[in-house]
Amino acid sequence: MIGNTPMLEITHLATGPCRLFVKLENLNPGQSIKDRIALSMIAAAEKSGKLKPGGRIIEATAGNTGIALALVGAVKGYRLTVVMPDKMSDEKMAHLRAMGAEVVLTRSDVAKGHPEYYQDMAERMALEDPTAFYVNQFANPDNTAAHFDTTGPEIWEQMDGRVDAFVAGVGSGGTIAGVGAFLKGRNPNCEIILADPRGSILAPLVNEGKVVPAGSWLVEGIGEDFVPSILDIGLIDRAYTVSDGEAFAAVRELLRKEGILAGSSVGVLMHAALEYCREQTQPKRVVTLICDSGAKYLSKMYNDFWMRDQGFIARKKTGDLRDLIARRHDQGEDFVLHPTLPIALAIRRMRMFSVSQMAVLDSEDRLVGILDESDVLLALARDPNASDEPVSTHMVSRVETIHPSKSTDDLMPIFRADRVAVVHDGKTFCGLITKIDLIQYLRTKAAS
Repeated sequence: MIGNTPMLEITHLATGPCRLFVKLENLNPGQSIKDRIALSMIAAAEKSGKLKPGGRIIEATAGNTGIALALVGAVKGYRLTVVMPDKMSDEKMAHLRAMGAEVVLTRSDVAKGHPEYYQDMAERMALEDPTAFYVNQFANPDNTAAHFDTTGPEIWEQMDGRVDAFVAGVGSGGTIAGVGAFLKGRNPNCEIILADPRGSILAPLVNEGKVVPAGSWLVEGIGEDFVPSILDIGLIDRAYTVSDGEAFAAVRELLRKEGILAGSSVGVLMHAALEYCREQTQPKRVVTLICDSGAKYLSKMYNDFWMRDQGFIARKKTGDLRDLIARRHDQGEDFVLHPTLPIALAIRRMRMFSVSQMAVLDSEDRLVGILDESDVLLALARDPNASDEPVSTHMVSRVETIHPSKSTDDLMPIFRADRVAVVHDGKTFCGLITKIDLIQYLRTKAAS
């Protein structure tokens, strides 16, 4: 089931004079292009004797290579330890753990050479276990070989040998190196285009020959703070830099207009591919990849609240305390309780929405109280059967409100008393402000 993925033409997005095709690598069994390299690298390690029956595999990955290794490793009977930066999505970690992999999280704010950099940590763990096989996709030639032997030929055949440009990113470097080498070998005039997130060092290196310090970005599994040894920079003709916001907007548009639920790195590829297509003056046939499934990112760029919290969806500013409210009630963004609901349902909703307190509103949308986890804890500690009682029995009904015109300094006494700030303009309940909301506001203000 790995490989031989279909090719689809993009028909509902503006591609200028060009035709844009995407290879649906999200239809691999592990839902990403990394299935190809996992199979290739494990098979080669078995053949060379580096990986023994029942052995342990260790790898540093943004997630998809780990999932692919877990897939192949589970079938073949290997144990897997994955070292991941802590910026990766919860869905990826849950997927890995569900497949039996050990997940080790490390810092995403450090560069190569730091002991807590994910690749350095994985390598160190492998050295401490002489029976383990360290995959090291960033320097493993079987990574590139997988794409030279399978992905490249498949693209060439599906496009009837007519490929004018190929757009890809660099995670480990294997895809663009393997496919790029194959396509250049068949058509020296085929342009190899790098799509790179803003903050990565690779685009400036390709376009200007300039070595720049690495920045940071939110898109996962693409962009680098070093040049992987398997990456042949000389194959790349041109690079496009894509911001997080542009990438997330592109992948959301891809879902709405083409029905393709794709991962965050695809947003970088799509934005760059569309920009390249629209710049052309002559018709060209352009290919890019749907590297992985967006199912792993539903809590991130497909979540409007996450996008708003990160500043990627503009929110109308009021210039007062309402700007600090993470979920505005007057905008229909929050989750509330009704006084007659049983405590058990309130607990379920708190867990579902990952909140520790909720406003209680009556049938006429009037604020009548606040229920937080402390209220629930006290209720259950007094009576284990309290979960069947209504919220009104245990909520705090004497709520101290704050007018939206007040300053952030006026929030401090409320927080010192270990309470949540209830913003109310005298007529309408606006929402709640927690300590973390104020922290986020102050951090954003300092950064600007």
